[in-house]
Amino acid sequence: MEVSFSKEIASLRLKRGETFHGEGILAITKALLQSGVSYVGGYQGAPVSHLLDVMVQAKPLMDELGVHVEACSNEASAAAMLGASIHYPLRGAVTWKSIVGTNVASDALSNLSSPGVKGGALIVVGEDYGEGASVIQERTHAYALKSTMCLLDPRPHLPQMVRMVEHGFRLSEASNMPAILELRIRACHVRGSFEASDNVPPAISTRELMENPATFDYMRLAHPPVTFRHEKLKAEERIPAARRYIVENGLNELMPGKHADLGIIVQGGMHNGLVRALQQLGMADAFGNADIPLLVLNVTYPLVPEQVADFCVGKRGVLVVEEGQPEYIEQEIATHLRRRDIQTRLHGKDLLPMGGEYSVEVLSQGLVQFAAAYLPGSATEQARRWLDANRERRAAVAAALDKPLPNRPPSFCVGCPERPVFSALKLAQQQMGPVHVAADIGCHAFGTFEPFSMGHSILGYGMSLASRAGVSPMMQRRTLAIMGDGGFWHNGLLTGVQSALFNGDDAVLLIFKNGYTSATGTQEIISTPEEDQKFASGDKARSLVHTNQTIESTLQGLGVKWMRTVHTYEVEAMRRTLIEAFTSDFDGLKVIVAEGECQLERQRRIKPWIASLLKTGKRVVRVKYGVDEDVCNGDHACIRLSGCPTLTLKDNPDPLKVDPVATVVDGCVGCGLCGENAHAATLCPSFYRAEVVQNPRWHERLLHGLRSAVVRALQPA
Repeated sequence: MEVSFSKEIASLRLKRGETFHGEGILAITKALLQSGVSYVGGYQGAPVSHLLDVMVQAKPLMDELGVHVEACSNEASAAAMLGASIHYPLRGAVTWKSIVGTNVASDALSNLSSPGVKGGALIVVGEDYGEGASVIQERTHAYALKSTMCLLDPRPHLPQMVRMVEHGFRLSEASNMPAILELRIRACHVRGSFEASDNVPPAISTRELMENPATFDYMRLAHPPVTFRHEKLKAEERIPAARRYIVENGLNELMPGKHADLGIIVQGGMHNGLVRALQQLGMADAFGNADIPLLVLNVTYPLVPEQVADFCVGKRGVLVVEEGQPEYIEQEIATHLRRRDIQTRLHGKDLLPMGGEYSVEVLSQGLVQFAAAYLPGSATEQARRWLDANRERRAAVAAALDKPLPNRPPSFCVGCPERPVFSALKLAQQQMGPVHVAADIGCHAFGTFEPFSMGHSILGYGMSLASRAGVSPMMQRRTLAIMGDGGFWHNGLLTGVQSALFNGDDAVLLIFKNGYTSATGTQEIISTPEEDQKFASGDKARSLVHTNQTIESTLQGLGVKWMRTVHTYEVEAMRRTLIEAFTSDFDGLKVIVAEGECQLERQRRIKPWIASLLKTGKRVVRVKYGVDEDVCNGDHACIRLSGCPTLTLKDNPDPLKVDPVATVVDGCVGCGLCGENAHAATLCPSFYRAEVVQNPRWHERLLHGLRSAVVRALQPA
């Protein structure tokens, strides 16, 4: 049922002398095994989901090495795993999507950083920053500063990324500080190669167990009064030790250039984009050699004051390339230079935007200003011509269009079981009036886009029910909180349900039970249903056994008195249930469990099975929906109520009619929502359901032939 990572797992077995080819995040995964990691945990999320997904499926390899892998319920539980490295020489790694994941994990991270670690502790975070990001725009750098953790930002080059993983563990052990390995989306997906090393079985592992626990040491607890001593150790011992290791092992890279009186200090993760931008000025070649000296910070915290000072002294100007705000690195560099009375002019956010993604074009605009001030000449003219050409191309495209292109907001997958619930909610509100909807992170967040446009707040994964707590008492009508089963187990059970029951809140909670944490890659959870093996063969379509009542039994055990479970595709039943929840005399939390399997997982499961049936010549029936063009009146209410990408418009075949008619295109998966909507909303009866039979039986062929003959006879000449 899961996506198979067999090829990726095979690359994890590469030995010394063999060459690894692949993506950056898989190279990081391989590097963990080469570093002798003892345990790995985390919570999935782009762009680092691959790491945990691959390791979970690579259980036989992990068992051979003695590496423990745990798919954690949230980022806080993953961060708490690193507590194993406080007392023991165990190397541990955890991963999650930042900044939202780091926010969730921050409590455990603070309590981990205070006593420090004995074994290397590495946190691999996917830094999802920029215009195409899927989360709030903040930086992990702030957490490294506040909790005194090393922050690695490796140059997106696979050998360097692997090297920084291996040194990340050693840096953590040398300084007793946890280390964060920050990977932007481009670093995770950059492709390349490196010479692999043998995987290292950890000295202490699931195969080599410890006989006794560590001796009790109160200094290893994040608890007063020793926490004050921990704070002093950070400044007196840990940061100096980290700086020594950084210098002695050359973790930051100094790249010389012919303009020795100038310099650029850049975050490691921004190096490739910077070099590409310098190429537009004719100041770098295709191999990354730049005319201006570069100090590439593969470790952005802590900085080494002497290293920064040596790079800047004697230079006319230095540009700091630091993506995001505030300008933590630039401010720290300015402080170090000022304390040493170094008068080198420092540039950064004065030439580059304060916030936003530093694309090649954005970097080029800043570099043009920097070069114009210190290197006037043909280089800036070359870059200006390139930038002007980009603007002219955009203007030409805009001029060629009669009007701006319409917005194409993200949408539910075709056949998504969550779309019909929003259709039902839209119909319910037509009858009972508008309601306050607390939205949540997950696939159901697409309900905030047209044609539904529902959701007044998104405040964290699984936080919807908690976020309506201040609104409910102020509303005449009950409020609705929407939550996925992934969000329910991640955070919603305690922060939302428990709190609402404890306070006796009168609210409605709608839980989408699609069986997976679909928004992060359809990973399995405790409430994932099992496949019905009875339908492993035969003519019936395989299904999942919806007997997993973990969510329902958990809610009942917690004290929920009003609960309904409704199949998501039953639009009319869902509409009635929603109205019942909002009009019921019951005073308390009302929970509606909307059950419907994730369509991606369903298609992933049944397509190979159907293909095998067709290959063996067995009968297969596929349901298809369509619109009768002669009946459709061009009202398009069906589209406004559904938003399904396969339900669209085409020109009316009747020359006497102007309005285009609705049509169902080939991408339809036969979920039946359009027909359900037509029934629930009493729309026009233009929808029809057809069955496409492949490998029909002999009597079906005979009957089809007779029907076709009758139809041809009745048709006019």
